[in-house]
Amino acid sequence: MDWLERVAKLRQWSRDGVRAPHKPLLLLYALGRFQADAEGELSYSVVEGDLRRLLAEYGPARETTPAYPFHHLTNDEVWEVRTDLGPGSPGPGVLKLRESRAAGRLAPDLRAALRREPSLLGRMARVLLDLHFPPSLHQDLCDAVGLELELAETDALTTPERRQRDRRMREMVLTAYEYQCAFCGYDGMLGTLPVGLEAAHVRWWAFDGPDDVDNGLCLCSLHHKLFDRGVLGIGDGHRVLVSQHFVGRSPTARDHVTALAGRPLIGPQPGTRPVAQPHCSWHTTQVFRGAPRPSTA
Repeated sequence: MDWLERVAKLRQWSRDGVRAPHKPLLLLYALGRFQADAEGELSYSVVEGDLRRLLAEYGPARETTPAYPFHHLTNDEVWEVRTDLGPGSPGPGVLKLRESRAAGRLAPDLRAALRREPSLLGRMARVLLDLHFPPSLHQDLCDAVGLELELAETDALTTPERRQRDRRMREMVLTAYEYQCAFCGYDGMLGTLPVGLEAAHVRWWAFDGPDDVDNGLCLCSLHHKLFDRGVLGIGDGHRVLVSQHFVGRSPTARDHVTALAGRPLIGPQPGTRPVAQPHCSWHTTQVFRGAPRPSTA
């Protein structure tokens, strides 16, 4: 099994589409640190705070612990842990990891492979991003973990399980919503081409979300980012949810975000299936942050 395939097959807890990005986030973090210092070790006492912030921002809404991936990633043969007592992890307990002064880093064979072939780092990161996060979050994640990606393709990864995206998805969704944002109605064009409009997956493609119109929304760039970050969601009757955790004091933030609470989605056009309820429910439980604001509609 080559490194790209191994990264694509990280052992993760999985049930009914529940997100568990703990290992991918730690591995992205480790790749970023390797890029900055190929010889350095990552002390758990340092990783704990950084990874907790990453999980809070890019993980599921439920509370989770950085100790889980720090220990369990060793089972995937891409990560090693040592303590004051020598090689090996003391287990997934937070206190044991702290007290033993545990430190981790990429496995020796992987470090050697990255030195021989520096572009492998970029390809591995692309696989992790593509398989676990929507494209709208990729650059933000790279910035958060300190990764400067080389442009690299992941076509070398050819496993039977690898799904192919339907390139018609964007055009089908934008047409269904008549080239306007389903949240705010923005419909900008540059000449004859839409600009700032994107096709958003409701249930993320990385979590078995289909490339179907009833799993898509036409959104402007702003609302696409807010939707993927859990600020916005879709509630009963296809009305807009706005997270109570979102804070915007300016009139612009109020007009473009908080004022959307309770409004019905714009579109799709008659004869087109609206977003399917199972996909709405997945987004609400796995992406949307906290409780929704009261309706202002």
